[in-house]
Amino acid sequence: MLAVQRQPGTNTVEVAAAVRRLLPDLERQLPPSVQLQVLFDRSQSILGSVNEVKFTMLLALVLVVLVIFVFLRNFSATLIPSLAVPLSIIGTFAVMYPLGYSVDNFSLLALTLSIGFVVDDAVVMLENIVRHREMGKGPLQAALDGSREIGFTIVSMTLSLAAVFIPVLFMPGIVGRLFHEFAVVICVAILLSGLVSLTLTPMLCSRFLRPPAHGGGGALFRATERGFDALLRLYERSLQWVLGHSRATFVFSLLVMVGTGYLFVAIPKGFLTDEDYGSIFGVAEAAQGVSFDAMVRHQRAVAEIIRQAPHVRAMFTSVTTSNAATGSTANQIRMFVYLTRREERPPLHEVLLDLRRRVAGLPGVRVFLQQLPAIRIGGQLTKSQYQLTLQSPSTQDLYAAAQELEAALRGLPRLQDVTSDLLMQNPQVDVEIDRDRASTLGVTAQQIEDALYSAYGDRWVSTIYAPNNQYRVILELDDHYQRDPAALPLLYVRSSSGQLVPLAAVARLGESVGPLTVTHAGQLPSVTLSFNLAPGTALGDALDEVNAVAARILPATVTTGLQGTAQAFQASLAGLWLLLLAAVVVIYIVLGILYESFVHPLTILSGLPSAGFGALITLLAFGSALDVYAFVGLIMLIGIVKKNAIMQIDFALDAQRREGKAPRDAIYEGCVIRFRPIMMTTMAALLGALPIALGVGAGAEARRPLGLAVVGGLLFSQLVTLYLTPVYYLYLEALASRLRQHQGRFAPAAEFENVPASGRSDTIV
Repeated sequence: MLAVQRQPGTNTVEVAAAVRRLLPDLERQLPPSVQLQVLFDRSQSILGSVNEVKFTMLLALVLVVLVIFVFLRNFSATLIPSLAVPLSIIGTFAVMYPLGYSVDNFSLLALTLSIGFVVDDAVVMLENIVRHREMGKGPLQAALDGSREIGFTIVSMTLSLAAVFIPVLFMPGIVGRLFHEFAVVICVAILLSGLVSLTLTPMLCSRFLRPPAHGGGGALFRATERGFDALLRLYERSLQWVLGHSRATFVFSLLVMVGTGYLFVAIPKGFLTDEDYGSIFGVAEAAQGVSFDAMVRHQRAVAEIIRQAPHVRAMFTSVTTSNAATGSTANQIRMFVYLTRREERPPLHEVLLDLRRRVAGLPGVRVFLQQLPAIRIGGQLTKSQYQLTLQSPSTQDLYAAAQELEAALRGLPRLQDVTSDLLMQNPQVDVEIDRDRASTLGVTAQQIEDALYSAYGDRWVSTIYAPNNQYRVILELDDHYQRDPAALPLLYVRSSSGQLVPLAAVARLGESVGPLTVTHAGQLPSVTLSFNLAPGTALGDALDEVNAVAARILPATVTTGLQGTAQAFQASLAGLWLLLLAAVVVIYIVLGILYESFVHPLTILSGLPSAGFGALITLLAFGSALDVYAFVGLIMLIGIVKKNAIMQIDFALDAQRREGKAPRDAIYEGCVIRFRPIMMTTMAALLGALPIALGVGAGAEARRPLGLAVVGGLLFSQLVTLYLTPVYYLYLEALASRLRQHQGRFAPAAEFENVPASGRSDTIV
């Protein structure tokens, strides 16, 4: 078996293609009896996943453009913001190249999600210019006035959305390494979209934006116009009712906040969803002390059954030797099973269940099968995917506790394939040297050990040099002497006087059972228990049960620690909560700087609990765990949802301070006027993530939780924040007013008569 692994910094697909081109030349140099066959090529699954993401990105682009057209019903108005997408993506590629980033799953996923965001700023700018055109202004004047009025809003939206991903850049561990490139790519795309919206979009509007239609446009135009007007009137009436019942609305928001906190605790937690790459890893374990010939027979029996199964394309098996570095033992068969193409077979978990049923009845051997993870964490491939390591200075306490805990874990319904690397029934021959008698006969302990190693070890005694090769000469007993412990007394040791002394004369021989290997973790003896998850079980729930059982059973002298993927999950869970908190804090700081206010950032962030509630409810409804991808979706929701509030509040602040309107009238007018751009940007972001939530194909199962979180959060928060944000604005504005009156720290309202049209607040609360 020839394994090829790329060097860091090289392209996996290019390396694999180069190796494939080299194979015919290598095969021509081999003997006719030797054939080269590609068992597994990871680059094919990478290409399939990348192609699937490309299709998803194109579909998201089409859906976003359709959203713009439905709301504006104008081809030129649709084309202008759509240009922000290719310009932002091309500009992002220009930044990725010097940074050494490649077009992979994470960068393409970032670009796919950014399609719904990069068009937002251009849509807001365009909609505001269209609104000024509908007032009867000329193209150039409408572009100047509209861009001046909305410019600060777009700056706030762009900077605050990009700031959401700043904590991801400094995230340590495996999660930080996975999503560092993702965060950089999406931040660059967002910043470039803001630049395009502030420069190119107003220019195009002043040159190519056609005047709005009045009473024309065909049946489709009139139907959509009537539908939007009816929706706007419904929102106006419902908003008036909500503002008249602000206390009930505030209580409802508190209930949503409590429900969000409960769902965060109760929802199943996961790490990384296993992707279907068409490969299965297996370990077949026979009885302890089994001979090599018997292992070969087991190997052939297992391989024959698996090869006969449908959807199996190829497999590789090997009888291992005891190796503490890899965790393998002499009674194990390791195998890699490679399946047919994804579109030609059922999902991998169904194939896995079928294979488990086929090998369950094999006599003399127990087979463990698991799906190979997309990212293998940890240095060993154990019999099951998740590992729990036990350590103790006392091997007696360790082995007893490990066997008791293994038996208890086998009874947990959430776990399957529970096994251990503790093999205590290996037949062994004990040689106890009688040192006094050996000394009398002129035999040392070292001579006895050398004799045993020469007989049963692999002592290299000579080398035969041939013209084209060299061969080692290994000293050993005949096979029938090695297999029979009764032949051990026939072994002789040459004494210092040159006489041959029977081994039985200087040592006591006995037979017993003991551990096949003694493993260590650090400096202490260890036992590793491994397990797989039952179908539909979240990793977080399973680990909670495992830890509870371990705490109940294990004595104080035995300590536990998760290894591999389970350890990375446990470390990332705490890190992700900190990441979520850091994202909220960073946005608050950025908004506080932009608005020079302590209060209004809280108003903008008031819709975040509703977004989290919608995302978590959607994940539960579709049976998806809150994994790393879903957490990234929640972080993105923080940036998306606050955009709606920025558009509402920025207009209200400007109307209140420039025109002297009351807070209630200002926020009501801001909500009504900004209703159309809010709907457009939310629908664009929602439809941009919808292909990810509904995606099929290579790698789609890993990305689906992210899409579900974004779509579900947007659907619920869009409905709720249209009403919650104005209520919070009124409460917090009243609080700020009381603080100004009480402390006397703020300037009179007359000082705000000349506030610039950008809507920026110069108030510090």
